[in-house]
Amino acid sequence: MSGNEKIDTHGGSGLGQNPFGRLSAAGLPAGSAPPAGQSACAAAAPAKNRGRVEIKRTTAGRGGKTVTLVTGFVGIGLPEKEQLAKKMRNAGGCGGTVKDGDLEIQGDQRETVARILTEAGFRPVFAGG
Repeated sequence: MSGNEKIDTHGGSGLGQNPFGRLSAAGLPAGSAPPAGQSACAAAAPAKNRGRVEIKRTTAGRGGKTVTLVTGFVGIGLPEKEQLAKKMRNAGGCGGTVKDGDLEIQGDQRETVARILTEAGFRPVFAGG
């Protein structure tokens, strides 16, 4: 080979075809084909697991008032925590805030908080008493 020759890396026209494009779903059980425009892998993917968070009910240092505390968030920023706190406040009809990276919701709102966190893709765990 001389230094001026170029090697064709174009790949040809045969690589642009889908080898499964002509297959049909005939003979398969109903509902096994993914919706149009969606791959089979995307249809079977479970809900996104964003990590384990702990839900605690505490009264310490709050003058006897009960507070639901959510801790253990990994990989989410302050704006998303504030958005979650707002959803929890609206659902429970109570106050709440984000303090030191944890969510504090007024009152015993553990069930409501757990439902909202599950919908957001987290795995809530009840901790403490």
